[in-house]
Amino acid sequence: MNAEAEILDLTPRTDEILVFDKPASLRSRITHYCPGCHHGVAHRLVAELLDEMSLRERAIAVGSVGCSVFIYNYLDVDAVEAPHGRSPAAATGVKRACPDKFVFTYQGDGDLASIGMGEIIHAASRGEKISVVFINNAVYGMTGGQMSPTTPLGQKTTTCSEGRRLEHEGAPIRMAEIIASLGGTAYSARCSLDSVRNILAAKKSLRRAFEAQEKREGLGFVELLSGCPTNWRLDPVQANAYIRTALIPCFPLGVFKDKRLAGSEGEGK
Repeated sequence: MNAEAEILDLTPRTDEILVFDKPASLRSRITHYCPGCHHGVAHRLVAELLDEMSLRERAIAVGSVGCSVFIYNYLDVDAVEAPHGRSPAAATGVKRACPDKFVFTYQGDGDLASIGMGEIIHAASRGEKISVVFINNAVYGMTGGQMSPTTPLGQKTTTCSEGRRLEHEGAPIRMAEIIASLGGTAYSARCSLDSVRNILAAKKSLRRAFEAQEKREGLGFVELLSGCPTNWRLDPVQANAYIRTALIPCFPLGVFKDKRLAGSEGEGK
């Protein structure tokens, strides 16, 4: 068979084995996210766990404003859309009204760490039985790339064109550590989505945060360092490298609190 004939041969093969399929909880639709964005990776991790933990039929997602708002377009679960930053408050109401449901929020850094700071702090302090998936790409992604509460020192944005300065814009906020310090938090961790190894670790942390809700231990919180190539003005490969060279040194990976482990509170692991 010549090369042209081989390329055009569409005969189904019988020796192929499917080893990587789409989770049932993930909808079949084309993504609207920018190339290199890690929201899709986070969606898949959540969908896999909803399937593996048999949570899909009881799950209620609570989205808020920002790139994260479209979570309901990609996960095949019931969903509630909250006002900007208010997902933890809305999730609290849903969980208290329907305690048998699995309730989780899906929020970005501008949403959770800026306008929504009060809601997440008090939800964690009260120990609300919800799970929080926090996507931290250190910039306002949907509105044009402005500085967010988690923008690292030196990073340039549309609102700090010379780079964030400690003496002018202040220091970036480390949410996983703050949430870990609150009494109602059962689990708080920070992971990254820049590599296969870190993605697998992120899934492990998300599972633990989901288990904390199922066992009614308190609030479960997982921060996921994520790329935003468009607003960082980088290509996807460069964005992954930026996570490793700039975000992870600023936001160390690890588990900062796990009530199941004695002496884990406040320690990155």
